[in-house]
Amino acid sequence: MNRETFRQNMLELIRRTSAYLPPDVENVIQLQRKLETSGSKAGFALELVAQNIGLAKAKSLPICQDTGTINFYFETPRNVDQLELEDLCRDAVKEATKKGFLRQNSVDSVDGINTGDNLGPGSPVFHWEQTRDANIHVRLVLKGGGCENMSRFQMLTPAHGLEGIVDFVTETAILAGPNACPPIVVGVGIGGSFELSAVLAKRSLLRKVGERSPIPHVAHLEERILKKINESGIGPQGYGGETTSLAVQIEIGACHIASLPVSVNIECHAHRHQEVVL
Repeated sequence: MNRETFRQNMLELIRRTSAYLPPDVENVIQLQRKLETSGSKAGFALELVAQNIGLAKAKSLPICQDTGTINFYFETPRNVDQLELEDLCRDAVKEATKKGFLRQNSVDSVDGINTGDNLGPGSPVFHWEQTRDANIHVRLVLKGGGCENMSRFQMLTPAHGLEGIVDFVTETAILAGPNACPPIVVGVGIGGSFELSAVLAKRSLLRKVGERSPIPHVAHLEERILKKINESGIGPQGYGGETTSLAVQIEIGACHIASLPVSVNIECHAHRHQEVVL
């Protein structure tokens, strides 16, 4: 592997993710604009969102002043040196911050010191999965702090059933209100363990927006929750209207017979996710 080529690829991935919304997000936003009443505040809010998307792309500038938490998702073949790839990604993050592709967002969680380069314990975040594919797949999600703050976890029990899940996810989206910069994408992790449900919720955001679960009863649950959230009337940027959420995306895991963990990870309309295959 050519180290410099890899580092440059990661730098370009960061630039593109920060400045360009992927087609799946942009297309859904454009579609939802048509559903809002002409001349309404909701329609005007989505018009401004669309203009901002275009300006960021044209000028290759961050689409939001908050460039978020940096989350790398790697799928690598066997015998790949993950520690080396992490070092190269950190170098790319440092340069991306210097170039202005990323804001200086990362601080020490106790003393608040900002290193100025987005590097520190747990920053950036790395997720690793080994595959039999000969290629390295890299996905990057830049996750805004405002919407991340609206995320929640609850340890339900089997007695709560599907109604308990629907109520908790819907309540979380409604409590987020305009603070999550709607229209939002709602990532949900059901099952697993305490920590795995949160991992599943964030991993669900790797799917294309609106891409339904391949499991029929889970896809039905996604549609049901999406309908309830949009009936809240919060609307784009909290101005009311039809579009509070662009999508609800659920990942599930098997859980203990006595527990039903549910995590909700909310993403703002600037859902910055890109991928590259090396």
